Amino acid sequence: MGYYGSNGRGFFSNIPVAVKNIILINILVYVLTLFTGDFMYEKFALFYVESPFFHWWQPVTHMFMHGGFFHIFFNMYTLLIFGCALERIWGPKKFLLFYFVTGIGAALLHTGVMALQAEHFKSLVNEGVSTALQGYYDILRTPTVGASGAIYGVLLGYGMLFPNDVLQLLFPPVALKAKWFVLIFAGIELLTGVFGTHDGVAHFAHLGGMLFGWLMILYWRKKNRLYYEG
Repeated sequence: MGYYGSNGRGFFSNIPVAVKNIILINILVYVLTLFTGDFMYEKFALFYVESPFFHWWQPVTHMFMHGGFFHIFFNMYTLLIFGCALERIWGPKKFLLFYFVTGIGAALLHTGVMALQAEHFKSLVNEGVSTALQGYYDILRTPTVGASGAIYGVLLGYGMLFPNDVLQLLFPPVALKAKWFVLIFAGIELLTGVFGTHDGVAHFAHLGGMLFGWLMILYWRKKNRLYYEG
């Protein structure tokens, strides 16, 4: 028996339309990827612009690709929790605009960081460093997937619109206001990105989503357009 809210409808029907469709598309693409494997990654993941695998549509399509079950589960769960609140305030059109701008913005910042890394490896190649060419080739061949950039933008948006909402964390089991939760996550991403962990996580993509989300909300506030769809 499913859960029903006070309006008598099923739980899934209570999810706002934009969030619902984003989740459904992500699940569909994930299932397709399980059956097609490398084809989906080669065509729709995000590759560096100098890579032979790069296509112009990848800054958008990579947002619907994921590297595994837990990757998509945590991204979609976070979208469900925080995205619904934003869509109910903004409406579906404005929420989709915010979602795609933050996701594409994440791709832009991530690509910028990759460009710096690529130029660094090229300079080392010119200096005769034997291992540098392999580093450059790794950049060309490494795909980036996931909605995480847009999800971090959604987190940032929630923290700015509901700064004093208290969130109960599981690990560690503490309660934090949303504004501190967002600042802590941003700090962690900045530190891990700058000091160069090799965990396969695009930390600057996460920061890019937060940065573009912050800029959009500042713009909407300046134009007095933050709390209505348009």
